[in-house]
Amino acid sequence: MAKKQTKNSEVEYELLENPEVIASRLERGEDFVKKNSKIFGGILIAVVILIAGILFFQINKQNQNEKGQAEMFQAVYYFEQDQTDLALNGDGTNAGFLKIAEDYSGTDAANLANFYIGSIYLSEGQFEKSITHLKKFSADDFFVQAKAFALLGDAYLELGNTSEAISNYKKASTESENKFFTPRYLNKLAVAYEEAGDMANAIKTYETIEEKYFESYEYTNARKHKARLEGLASK
Repeated sequence: MAKKQTKNSEVEYELLENPEVIASRLERGEDFVKKNSKIFGGILIAVVILIAGILFFQINKQNQNEKGQAEMFQAVYYFEQDQTDLALNGDGTNAGFLKIAEDYSGTDAANLANFYIGSIYLSEGQFEKSITHLKKFSADDFFVQAKAFALLGDAYLELGNTSEAISNYKKASTESENKFFTPRYLNKLAVAYEEAGDMANAIKTYETIEEKYFESYEYTNARKHKARLEGLASK
């Protein structure tokens, strides 16, 4: 073992102290680079192009998002005034949500436009279209995302798809629990359970409102419907 360590030490010393050995290693390295210069050059160019492409994409996306946000101002105004046709399709001068979602795809502006589009289609009874656009929307803001899940639940329930309605109402009620919106979403969830014929979970959901959100507007309604369902279950 001692001899082996000594031998290794001598090799390391030779590599470090012998100029001829170092020169030989460097020459081999240079030869390798010369022989493969086209490959190294191609890799370098590819890396530069990739970095430039990423930077261009990010800058362009930011610019597009800013333009989209600016164009959305009038559409939001029409939405708030309940002028849904102008909000969706524009007024001939200002773009509507549909054009913004198409022209600025992949930006935050288009993402938010899809939320508004889905909300409008839901209010107009165009439930399939509502679902298509609401499913394209996602938000870091828990309250807005919960609202989107609730709207999806409404659309699915209107179409008679109680399993998807229940799934989305569950997401809405657990996305960011709070005393203002959560009991509302739980009430919708209980209704969906009853529509699906699942009385046990409907009662349990009303009971959650009764126990945890007794200060909410939905409290009295939950107590009433819980008693009704319990009465039906006992027959």
